[in-house]
Amino acid sequence: MWTVVYVARNRAMAEMLKKILENEGMLATLRSVGIPHMGDACNFEILVPSSEAEEAATTLAAYLSENAFHRSQSE
Repeated sequence: MWTVVYVARNRAMAEMLKKILENEGMLATLRSVGIPHMGDACNFEILVPSSEAEEAATTLAAYLSENAFHRSQSE
């Protein structure tokens, strides 16, 4: 069973976050949600096996908060 751990704004962001999870040794896949004709601009769910969901969510939260901190420091 696969579990959604994050919904990204677009394919580029989803692919980047998927790669972060894969670099940590987790399986991850993407699924588009919303309006099909929007292509890569629609939202994408990032899914992992249910057994890895907690670790994946923690990994993504740490990455996203760290990057938000760095963005706020550069403003």
